[in-house]
Amino acid sequence: MSGHHPQESWESWNSRDSTTIREEETFELGEDGDLQGNPPKKSARKYKDGSSIDWLHEEALERERDYVKKSQKSIRSLLSIWADSARVWLVVVATGIGIGVAGAWLDVLVKWLGDLREGRCQAGFFYNQVSCCSGLDPGEFCTDWQSWSEYFSVRSIFAQSLLQSSIYVTLAVLFSGSAALLVNIYAPYAFHTGIPEIKAILGGYVFDAFLTPWTLLIKALGLALAVASGLSLGKEGPLVHVACCMAYMLSRFFKQFKHSEAQKRKLLAAAAAAGVSVAFGSPLGGVIFCLEELDTFALESDVMWRGFVASAIAAVSLQYIDPFGTSKLVLFQVTSGGDTWRAFELIPWLTLGVIGGVLGSLLIKLNVEIALYRKNSVLNQYPILEVATVSAITAAIAYLVVFTRVQSSELVANLFQECDPARGDYHGLCNPTAMWENVFLLLISAAIKLVLTAWTFGMMVPAGIFLPTIAIGACIGRAVGMLTQSIQTAYPKAWLFLSCPPDPTIRCISPGFYSVIGASAMLGGVTRMTVSLVVILFELTGALSHVLPIMVGVMSAKWVGDALGEDGIYNVWIAMRQYPFIPPVDYNDRGRTAADAMRPFGTLVKIQEGHSTLKDIENLTNKYDFHGFPVVRGRDLIGYATRNKLLSFLGLHLSADTSNKKCRFSSPKQQLPSVENNIDLTACLENSILHLRKEVPQAVVVRMFQKMNLHQILFTHRGQLDGMLTKADVVALLAAHFPHTGALAAENER
Repeated sequence: MSGHHPQESWESWNSRDSTTIREEETFELGEDGDLQGNPPKKSARKYKDGSSIDWLHEEALERERDYVKKSQKSIRSLLSIWADSARVWLVVVATGIGIGVAGAWLDVLVKWLGDLREGRCQAGFFYNQVSCCSGLDPGEFCTDWQSWSEYFSVRSIFAQSLLQSSIYVTLAVLFSGSAALLVNIYAPYAFHTGIPEIKAILGGYVFDAFLTPWTLLIKALGLALAVASGLSLGKEGPLVHVACCMAYMLSRFFKQFKHSEAQKRKLLAAAAAAGVSVAFGSPLGGVIFCLEELDTFALESDVMWRGFVASAIAAVSLQYIDPFGTSKLVLFQVTSGGDTWRAFELIPWLTLGVIGGVLGSLLIKLNVEIALYRKNSVLNQYPILEVATVSAITAAIAYLVVFTRVQSSELVANLFQECDPARGDYHGLCNPTAMWENVFLLLISAAIKLVLTAWTFGMMVPAGIFLPTIAIGACIGRAVGMLTQSIQTAYPKAWLFLSCPPDPTIRCISPGFYSVIGASAMLGGVTRMTVSLVVILFELTGALSHVLPIMVGVMSAKWVGDALGEDGIYNVWIAMRQYPFIPPVDYNDRGRTAADAMRPFGTLVKIQEGHSTLKDIENLTNKYDFHGFPVVRGRDLIGYATRNKLLSFLGLHLSADTSNKKCRFSSPKQQLPSVENNIDLTACLENSILHLRKEVPQAVVVRMFQKMNLHQILFTHRGQLDGMLTKADVVALLAAHFPHTGALAAENER
């Protein structure tokens, strides 16, 4: 399939970095561990935001540095290797501890601010309701916590309701407006979840402005304010961004990470695992999330190990601080549920999976349409006003419906619980006489949260989608569980329920666990996660005996969701913002070849050897922001010149005397008769390029881009250039099914 290249064959590509001309005395390590003396043939490249890194170059540079360090038999070399490893682990451990502490601090701040909307503690203004009422027996009335109407001694019921609702809405608007103001003025990249950008960065996209210390501060503070305001959003996804900002900030203290994009991304991958670990109290789920959703650990066992360590340390730090005094890492522990489940329950569980897939796809479509409307309407000019308005509407509606008034985390925690006489009844959920009213309220709450989440996810505040999605699914799951329990109670002798215990006092169906199934199905329908989602839900609830039902719900939700739309919410936002990210999906080329997707020879921006002058190349680099340009003589392929090398060469050699000299990229004997008027740019050519025949199936080409992190592939026949396919072309090819690709790309250029 491979054509012959004038400079290098296919075999030389495979051995491109196993350089044979290596003399140990040629290189010397400096005190900081960098190479001194004669520099290596490959040098570190500087990338600007918006570009993509050259993975082959970066990985080759890392191998070259490692080879030189390991080839030297000296104490300095040995110490340098140990120092490099120590720096890596120092950043990993510090990131784990840092995000654990930050996560605990955010939990406490969010809980206090959220409770402040309803009242205050007599024992101290800075106590939240849990801390204020700690030490009481179950069912004992808490006298230390006062609602605002009690604090101001308001007696009238109407005045109490008016006062409580006014403070509730006012503080919600104040918190969310402050978050939007901070983000809009100080750190525009601190809005949204951050996971689409992290996925793109780990895939090679350069976006250093997204990881600055200022973004870290505003993201953390704005996240606490936004969640406490009661907006339909969560803190889970943004914590991944916060963790990556921490790792990036810590890595800047060490020179070894400043000029190594590959090393930087390995650290960010480990930090992402730590962020998920803290967000859900799920250390194992954090590692598997990065393996599945971020596609970072597949070929790098050392990266997985670092992520595992960072995730574990983050979880230990969070549990050590123990922000709520529970001494547990499980956030929504399922209690009093049966350890066994019956075969007939597969019917409602599969139903929940279908509902999750349908509603997940509906949420994605609503979110996309709202994002497009926001971009193309007057709302785009008033982001802070939009946040304040939506926050006021959310608070006003939420105050009227009992299940939406509390924070989503508290709602989910109560929906996951089973009815227990020893515990309080959460707003009458366990009252059998009010079953239909509760089902109606739960379904209304789910519908309200679905619409509000679709609008909120994309506003100018830090916002995650995990927790509101879990809350929507938990409401629906609890409603289905209550209906199923009601049917079983009404018809206990039906053949469908023969597996239930004959004693009616023994619970057969656990509605609380139906909430877990509904939450997992809804989250699977929105994110299209599978394995990591099951692990996260298991660690969230501690329900080991019900892992298989969770798998059933997630599996059916993904099948239904994929049938209604190919992409999850994160890939949709990556496509809308047009990040150069190639998802690890199986591509069906439907029999098409590379010739149908490549840019043909006539449309390529090329450098013609023997015709192009240095001035022409300068104009070319100024006009086009491409990664590089193919060099041809006629149609014969000479090589591929990268933009960075061309700019470096122009900086050294371009002058009034040389600007009109013809450029030569090959031996002068094969080319121009007047050698004196030529200038040799052979050093600007890539040492190794990949070229194939245009008859290669598209699926093979896409797989090569996915697995090998290529920038471009050239297509040749008998040494003549037929066309070229770049990473951007493959990204567009994989996103061709999505009608709104690039619709929000302009926002990224702020």
